[in-house]
Amino acid sequence: MNDSLETSDESGPGFNRARPSPRPLFLAGVLLPLAILLFSCSGCSPVYLAKAGWAEMKILKGRRPFDEVINDARTDEETKRKLLLARQARAFAIHQLGLDAGDSYTSFTQLETDTLAWVLSAAYRDRLESKTWWFPIVGRMPYKGYASENGARKAQGKLEEEGLDTYLRTTSAFSTLGWFADPLVSSLLRYDDVDLVETILHELSHNHLFVKGEVRFNESFATFVGRTGAIRFFCGPEETPQNTPECQTARERWADYQSFSVFLDEFIAELQAVYEDPAMAVEGKIAAREELFEGYRSRSQAVEGGDPVFFSPLVQSFLSRPLNNAILMARMRYFHRLTDFQSLLDGHQGDLRGAVADLKTRSNTVEDPFELLPEGSPM
Repeated sequence: MNDSLETSDESGPGFNRARPSPRPLFLAGVLLPLAILLFSCSGCSPVYLAKAGWAEMKILKGRRPFDEVINDARTDEETKRKLLLARQARAFAIHQLGLDAGDSYTSFTQLETDTLAWVLSAAYRDRLESKTWWFPIVGRMPYKGYASENGARKAQGKLEEEGLDTYLRTTSAFSTLGWFADPLVSSLLRYDDVDLVETILHELSHNHLFVKGEVRFNESFATFVGRTGAIRFFCGPEETPQNTPECQTARERWADYQSFSVFLDEFIAELQAVYEDPAMAVEGKIAAREELFEGYRSRSQAVEGGDPVFFSPLVQSFLSRPLNNAILMARMRYFHRLTDFQSLLDGHQGDLRGAVADLKTRSNTVEDPFELLPEGSPM
């Protein structure tokens, strides 16, 4: 992605409204499956469960098969084109990547608004630790989804009263991990072709491999599959590559993601050292965090040999906005060790299907699934 991928709307603490296209940061992987909502959630009120379950039911009830929508004379041509592209992406995921798609992305749901859901996360101010909520099936999750902005903001206010950092964002996609036939929702039609395909591959990868309680691995894995899969989709086989604008865009966005991942992992390592200092009080840690962040921002404005020190658009976007731990944790979930995922792919001679199959086969053999990746991969 580039700097245009996320724009700030300072309408509330930790709030960020993403531009319609390209795909916003961290949108995928919001889990609102009805199966989960039928159970109790630790820390979730009956009202929350009822509202979330009702919102999910409306989405599922509104599904229409792709063929029905495409053949409907009332459907505009651009929507038809995007649905055909989505169908091709799904077929690619199944036949070329070996993903378990089930019946997901075979139908379309027209939403009443441009926003699928509001996603709220929180973190402690003096350490890199998210507040979590427990759900059956998927385990502890570091975010909750809301169907309305009002409900999300009320919950955000309560968390801030507890002294937590918060981050409230919108999302345009979700996965039920194959429990239901997830539809393509109308909010995704705002994305350009590359990010539409990437999102579908990202979400289908959750159906294929989901390690319970390992959110950061699950999301970083899905980021890897979505981005590198989009390159394969638009660029074609390596032996007969296509030099199209979409191919170039897909390559540039994956390179930007890897650059941001390297930057973010470095920043987090330094920040972790600050938070682990037992002699420093909470307010001192917060002040040190801001000083560290400002140091990175100053370096980003410097130049070496005529080029910025941090040239990645995602890095520049990250440094241009206020920071709190909830926002930082949200970014960590999707960008951890992406260059190591790339090295895994390189070790499979560019065979993405083989790399994905390898991870799935070995995912239950280790306590930490990141142990499956080669370490220290250069950018």
